[in-house]
Parts: sequence; structure tokens; C-alpha cells
Amino acid sequence: MSVEAELTTLLKTVCPRVYPDVAPAGVARPYVTYSGIGGKPMRFLDNTAGDKRNTIMQVSVYSSTRAQTMDLIRAIEELLCGSATLVAMPMDEPYSTYEEDADPPIYGANQDFSIYTNR
Repeated sequence: MSVEAELTTLLKTVCPRVYPDVAPAGVARPYVTYSGIGGKPMRFLDNTAGDKRNTIMQVSVYSSTRAQTMDLIRAIEELLCGSATLVAMPMDEPYSTYEEDADPPIYGANQDFSIYTNR
């Protein structure tokens, strides 16, 4: 199973609306998106691939209140770090976003995770 499929399955246990990269316009809140933003190549000196893959994944939460957003991103951190299907480590604390032009305004939180999965 790909890291994206495993991540989607896990994230849907805390929020039913999970999307790669961007959410559809008008989606109900809260929702979660994720984007691969790099990772460490797992190659040996002879350039053969290792049996693991490392992906840096940014997970983003959006809701109508700051409290709900922070509760959800914290729950996701606990979920990913406790997963039996992948090895995840937060790379930073969540950072906040705010979209005041939305009606109602959207509160966001982003957190980056280093995730190891089987190749």
C-alpha cells in the first residue's frame, strides 16, 4: 500500500473529509489535506533501492474555529506517531493559518511529518 493510501485510511479515522493536496470548493468543515513535500532517498552506495521509503508529508487541518483546528491537528499527531502501519515523526509544531475572506473565516493548522513506509 502506498504512503498516500495508508495516510488517507488513518486520517479518515479522525476526520471523514481527507484530500490529497487541496479540498474541493465548498467542502464542509472540518477537513484535512496532505501534500508530499520531499523526503530522504533510501539508496545504497551501489544505487539500489532500500526496502523503505521516506516521505516528508505536510498535513493541514481546516475548520471554522481555532480550538477545533488545534484539537484535530493534535489528534492527528498522536494518531500518526502511534500508527502500527507506518513510522511517523513530527518535524515541527503546528503552525497556524487564517483565511478571513472566507465566510465564515477558515482557521488552519499545518504540520510536517517524516514518514517511513515499506517500498
